[in-house]
Amino acid sequence: MDALLDSLARTTPVDISPTLLIVIVAAAAVLSIPQPIWKWFGLFTTLVHELGHAVGAILTGRFVHGMKIRMNHSGEAVSSGRGKLGSSISGSLGYPAPAIVGAIQLWCVTQGYTAMALFVGGAILVLTLLVIRNLFGFLVVAVSAAASAALWVWATPEQQSYVLLVIAIALLVGSVRGLATVVGVHTRRRDQLSTSDAYLLFKRTGIPSVIWLLLFAALIGASVVWAVTTVLETY
Repeated sequence: MDALLDSLARTTPVDISPTLLIVIVAAAAVLSIPQPIWKWFGLFTTLVHELGHAVGAILTGRFVHGMKIRMNHSGEAVSSGRGKLGSSISGSLGYPAPAIVGAIQLWCVTQGYTAMALFVGGAILVLTLLVIRNLFGFLVVAVSAAASAALWVWATPEQQSYVLLVIAIALLVGSVRGLATVVGVHTRRRDQLSTSDAYLLFKRTGIPSVIWLLLFAALIGASVVWAVTTVLETY
């Protein structure tokens, strides 16, 4: 236990030159922009999206029954509890979750908490295996957990920092992509409204979908600004 706690202690943040930072941003763009690669990395973004719903449910006293992740980047997190507030908070944290996680992860790396971020993220992925309810979703979570474990065991602290920075930036981009997709559903593909969290929240609360979309945008925008500010102040 002492060895584990020592490994999680704060360390000197990794030093990144402007050139290396450009390489890291480029690697994140490769993960999150080209469609052939996004087809696969987007599944991890969907996992974080659904975990946002689940964490929101837990924090408001709701019970999480299970999660599903599908190959088409759709997902489902089922929870139950009394009152509309908890349901609304849980429902509104899906799209912003990748941006929030990405910004927090980026901050952790720049402040010397890379090991803590990797350990906590890996632990959450392992616990998620207990609530995943479809085979494909189980495979997505299992591969993500295995990658996290491999990074913990075999990568050097510097390599861990570089990888987490790439993933953090890719999650931020992925969250913006998700927001653009759900806005597109409301403006151009209204036959798919049943897939939109904003529409489901409208049906649940009576608050117009546009208000929920603006909330998603505000949370994602704040996360992006925080992340960019952190990078500029650090490097």
